[in-house]
Amino acid sequence: MLEEAIDVIRKLHTGKEVNHRGRYYTVDHARLYTVPEEPVPIYVSAFGPTATDLAARAGDGFCTVMPDAELVRRYREAGGGDRPVQGGLKVCWADSEEDGVRTAHRLWRNELLDGQLPSILPRPADYEAAASLVTEDMVREQFPCGPDADRHVAAVREFADAGFDEVYVQQIGPDQEKFFEAWRTQVLPRL
Repeated sequence: MLEEAIDVIRKLHTGKEVNHRGRYYTVDHARLYTVPEEPVPIYVSAFGPTATDLAARAGDGFCTVMPDAELVRRYREAGGGDRPVQGGLKVCWADSEEDGVRTAHRLWRNELLDGQLPSILPRPADYEAAASLVTEDMVREQFPCGPDADRHVAAVREFADAGFDEVYVQQIGPDQEKFFEAWRTQVLPRL
């Protein structure tokens, strides 16, 4: 489905009228009347080998949230070449590790739900019930939390060591100014 959607999007970026009868999508007389000077790059998110192969075949780049050198190698060898590989990292800079863990657990524990579970839960109440299985210790292991710059640096280095070209960092929680200041003065200079 994704590969077919990417094909339709690329056709739309030509500015021409698109008619498409595919396996998954039907598009009748669609057209972008204001097209960008350059087509918008399409980066494919992937978490396993099949999706990584799709990213290499159909995408302009590859993105994932795991610092997995094997997936980066697979992407490059399957046709991704030197196209960008992006990593996504979540952190919770806070005054203490405990404050950071509590904040990340409260706001972002759904990310730690196993397998396909997040894709199949139909209602917010189901997410809430499943998220009750995620402990603060699980959050502590997954996300750099608190003011330990070494842990934040180490998390970024995992992506760099795995061959990622870019790493995007998301601060979990309301302490955005503290996060930016700490990363500017304590984390980025070490990278």
